[in-house]
Amino acid sequence: MSSFSPQTQAAIDFAADLFRQSKHAVSLTGAGLSTPSGIPDFRSTGTGLWSHDEPMEVASLTTFRTAPERFFQWFRPLASQIYNAQPNPGHLSLAELGKAGRIHSIITQNIDMLHQKAGSKNVIEMHGTMQTLTCTQCYYQAQAALHLDTFVENGRIPRCPKCGHIFKPDVILFGEQLPQAAWFKAQREARQCDLMLVVGSSLEVLPVAGLPMQALDRGAHLIIINNAQTYINVRADVVISEDVAVVIPAIVEKVLNG
Repeated sequence: MSSFSPQTQAAIDFAADLFRQSKHAVSLTGAGLSTPSGIPDFRSTGTGLWSHDEPMEVASLTTFRTAPERFFQWFRPLASQIYNAQPNPGHLSLAELGKAGRIHSIITQNIDMLHQKAGSKNVIEMHGTMQTLTCTQCYYQAQAALHLDTFVENGRIPRCPKCGHIFKPDVILFGEQLPQAAWFKAQREARQCDLMLVVGSSLEVLPVAGLPMQALDRGAHLIIINNAQTYINVRADVVISEDVAVVIPAIVEKVLNG
């Protein structure tokens, strides 16, 4: 059993109380939730992906269109890490909250499908998903696992079996619009919720970073669990800067079992 400081334990208890009082809670999750599962985040100093690569050079729509081999070279180790990753206790605990009816939806910036692997049902994927690929020519969509396994193993760029053109993973690259349906759902959830739990997100990427403000402006409570400061910490009811894979299970245990 984890031992928390009195201050952290009080924050956990207060967060659990907010969940017990809530009628429509939602969670907004970012890369920091998946780092305990072995998937690197993007912005952490020294370890984040953007500490080593310039995002516009490797992960933009322009790069994919003009030099897809450069994108896939960068993408290959990340794809391997994602496919081998398993949900950590943070993902599993959020899924428990969902099953208990204590959380209405999860808005995620992650593309790793770990929420779904953990058992969460109502997941709104803001930056796309690694689950499918779409042909850049004929728009045939395929399950990614059928093609990316070979790509991860030998580096062969996945191609459409219908027309032979390159498949693009259904993830949002720099320069692409967010999926409209997901964005509308996320805004609706932010405006209707009475509690938002932000987990593992530095809230630096717009427009998703603005969702907590939309919730606050309509009277919702806000809980933030993240190692780094966010622009909206000062407005939050609870801020906990400790390991998400330990803190979330502690909150959920309090919510469900008292």
